Amino acid sequence: MDNIMECRNLVKYYPGCLALNSVSLAVPKGQIVGLLGPNGSGKTTLIKLMNGLLTPTSGEILVNGMKPGVETKRIVSYLPERTYLNDWMDVKTMTDFFGDFYKDFRKDKAYEMLQRLGINPKDRLKTMSKGTKEKVQLILVMSREAELYVLDEPIGGVDPATRDYILNTIISNYSENATVIISTHLISDVEKILDGVIFINKGSIVLTSTVDDIRENEGKSVDALFREVFKC
Repeated sequence: MDNIMECRNLVKYYPGCLALNSVSLAVPKGQIVGLLGPNGSGKTTLIKLMNGLLTPTSGEILVNGMKPGVETKRIVSYLPERTYLNDWMDVKTMTDFFGDFYKDFRKDKAYEMLQRLGINPKDRLKTMSKGTKEKVQLILVMSREAELYVLDEPIGGVDPATRDYILNTIISNYSENATVIISTHLISDVEKILDGVIFINKGSIVLTSTVDDIRENEGKSVDALFREVFKC
């Protein structure tokens, strides 16, 4: 199978709101793909459906040919938009927890990245800045040898230096056979690492393309095209 994720006429309703409107798309394996759209466009809903945290109203979503569930959780490493780690936990406890829970988690990789950042494994989350918390959570997510990494707003709300570190961590810590889906509205920051893009707005897919095709056919950057399409 050449696609790691597929949607077929995917619909998701919330009470009084159509969050996803007949979405059909395919994400090929071995790429870094940006899921790009304004706030409220449906990005997080789509990501939660990928991770089995929501169920479709209609249509179908497949991860590596399977409906999201126990089997797909073994191959998907998910970074949610908000930190879910408990403030009372220290980094070592969190690392041990991930190591016990995920067979593909590499503690040596996690400790190497923590050391590079100067983060003490004995430090508790509640003593850390927002940027450091996000780095720790990203390190835990990227220390799995997953087939699909799904990152929801990994650079939102942190300073530019932290953004650069996060992006470098992403591109240097995933297998070339794996796929990364990054949801963000900060296009100019992530554009340099993307192979392909999905533009989404008001629950509908506006565009799917490779970054090279956009630059060649449109004669502009992904950020410039995004601003043109969404008038921002």
